[in-house]
Amino acid sequence: MPTYAYACTSCNHRFDAVQSFSDASLTVCPQCGGALRKQYGSIGVTFNGSGFYRTDSRGGGGAKADASASSKSESSTSSSPAPAAAPASS
Repeated sequence: MPTYAYACTSCNHRFDAVQSFSDASLTVCPQCGGALRKQYGSIGVTFNGSGFYRTDSRGGGGAKADASASSKSESSTSSSPAPAAAPASS
């Protein structure tokens, strides 16, 4: 069951109430009897992984950067000619 935050418009009393989705919102302040207002706040959700925007929080580059770095190092070492084999002495 979700927790909702309420604030009184008269006395500024703030409290949380655990309510079901089907329950009606509270309208009367338990301290002064004034009108209540439901407070909305941000929630801590982070979307990580592929398929999200570039500005989302993510690691240093992921598997694509690692794969391209390893292929570059392999291609640079394989582009140099192999050393010539020394003739066998009999």
